[in-house]
Amino acid sequence: MLTDEEDLTAAARIRNAALEGFALNGVAATSIRDVATRAGVSPGLVQHHFQNKDNLRKAVNDYVTRVGAEAIGGRESGTATEAEPAQDIGNRLTAWLQEHRLSLLYVIRAAAEGDDSALQIFDTFVEMGDSQLGRLADEGLLRENLDRRWAVLHVIIMNLATAMLEPAINRYLEAPLRDAKQLERWNRASTEMFRSGFFRWPQ
Repeated sequence: MLTDEEDLTAAARIRNAALEGFALNGVAATSIRDVATRAGVSPGLVQHHFQNKDNLRKAVNDYVTRVGAEAIGGRESGTATEAEPAQDIGNRLTAWLQEHRLSLLYVIRAAAEGDDSALQIFDTFVEMGDSQLGRLADEGLLRENLDRRWAVLHVIIMNLATAMLEPAINRYLEAPLRDAKQLERWNRASTEMFRSGFFRWPQ
């Protein structure tokens, strides 16, 4: 797996170009030559680093899983944070959309097509979310009757859907979704939804 320092290398530029092609056009429609063109290198250099498209796909999957883990993983049990749990989760997910939209689009496109690799990434996201909610439950921070399976799925689906529907969402905002102020607005609204819900029930 490539580290942040390695993200300056040709191999990382090739991986990122593959991620963009896979996310926007699909894996089947993205060739080694397409990746090379996006990365500004020769097809031979792509093959030098990754040998074939399957290895390139694995590098993309490893990267997407890593950035997803950073977003979903959350704090360790008992660790002090500046934000309370709902806000902490909101901050992480906002950063995920802001910094790694292509990763989200890649998972959406491939998982919707029933691709095994993407479904495994989705499974990993669910497992990490389960683990995080388990830690929060151990700390007494979740409702006892919370449907934890759907709680995890809602968080993941909301972020995947927001990335996928960004062009439509932009039609209803004063500025593009990934504008800093709009992302903060989305963060506040989503955090409040998970914290308190929508409805005010009569007493």
